[in-house]
Amino acid sequence: MKKTIILSMLICLLTLGAKAQKFRGLDKSPRDIAYYPDHFAHDRKDGQKALIKVAYSRPFLNGREIFGKKEPYGKVWRLGADESTEIKFYQDATFGGKKVKAGTYSMFAIPGEKEWTIILSSDVDYWGAYKYKEANDVLRTTVPVSPKPAAPIENFSIVFTGDKADKAVMALGWENTVVEVPVTF
Repeated sequence: MKKTIILSMLICLLTLGAKAQKFRGLDKSPRDIAYYPDHFAHDRKDGQKALIKVAYSRPFLNGREIFGKKEPYGKVWRLGADESTEIKFYQDATFGGKKVKAGTYSMFAIPGEKEWTIILSSDVDYWGAYKYKEANDVLRTTVPVSPKPAAPIENFSIVFTGDKADKAVMALGWENTVVEVPVTF
């Protein structure tokens, strides 16, 4: 009888241990979302719905040289880290001077010293740029590299600026590089 109770308790403990959840730790490159208009601005009270939403990862600089080294010029880059960056247009728009239909796209870039090619692709929901296919491009637009920021940008960042409901600028910045893409609705 004693052996049966001990065996039963041992089986219960093993079963409990097998059911324990194992949660993964924090990502090294945290996820973030940029909206236009910015719904997280403290002074936002007009209730206007988002026109664009960008979901992306924000890798750290950590003293590295990024563009031209870690991310070589002339190669497709996922704009961040981890999953490919996704941009959602809630209505038809003009992005970098080119028309784009409402919908969700993966966004990539081909960095260069003086200009970048920004790419919207119909392929969504995958990791990085490893399976990027040029045949699935919805549009490509070229934008100049802006003058260097006053201080290095530690985390890759995407922000929207603009004070008109029908016109914005999407700025992408990291390290000593900023590029800006005009967007109209």
